[in-house]
Amino acid sequence: MTGTVSALWRHPIKGFTPEAIEQAVLSEGGFFPCDRLFALEVGPSGFDPAAPKTISKMKFAVLARFPAVARLQTYYDEARAVLAVSDGGDAVEFELATGAGQQALARHVEAVLAANEDYDPVLQPLNFLAAPEIAEPFRFTDSGKGFVSFLNLNSMRDVSRRMGGPELDPLRLRANIWVEDWSPFEDHGWVGRILRIGDDGPELEVLKPIVRCVATHVNPDTAERDIDLCTALWENYGHRDCGIYARVVKGGAVRPGDRVHLMG
Repeated sequence: MTGTVSALWRHPIKGFTPEAIEQAVLSEGGFFPCDRLFALEVGPSGFDPAAPKTISKMKFAVLARFPAVARLQTYYDEARAVLAVSDGGDAVEFELATGAGQQALARHVEAVLAANEDYDPVLQPLNFLAAPEIAEPFRFTDSGKGFVSFLNLNSMRDVSRRMGGPELDPLRLRANIWVEDWSPFEDHGWVGRILRIGDDGPELEVLKPIVRCVATHVNPDTAERDIDLCTALWENYGHRDCGIYARVVKGGAVRPGDRVHLMG
């Protein structure tokens, strides 16, 4: 039941490119650092920054709604608050700390979607959103319990084998912490238990398995829907879950190579 951290990933903009990082410092009660900080809503979504709450992912520009989002490769420079965006050519930079930069990013993504999807920016304009700074932490996660997400890589290998094709890219599942050495899907039975990372590192309470959606059907390399992972999960396991959400109960740093211990 002891696993090993294989990789760490953040997703600064909901639905857009995962970014590998070498260390994450987790804070008690907080979210994974620099994860789902921003989002692009499609038309008025009903999101209220003064009273933020989790709403349907389908109200945003995400892979589940627009596979063409995967055509855009993004990188967020946190120190400069600048997002670099490329569609196969030279990257364009947008200053996310300014209204002008936010609007320019929205118009840029609209153009890509209009060229590749059944999408009309006049009818469904994009609007840039930043997670509001309020007393209770908030991020644009799919679940109100999406503080930190773990992906059991052996679960991915098992479902890939059962689907009869090549091994699926774990990036399809957009998790924060990839873990080796766990048995396939055993983590789904750990709700309420504590994971400790390292000998005296952060501790996280397992909250729930992650229910998967059609975003996982999109190939991150081709921006095409090329599999049906949701159906494969249901037919082989009787559920559509893969991975777990957890809440940080003790802060600390996590790095690739750290051991993950199931406590209690």
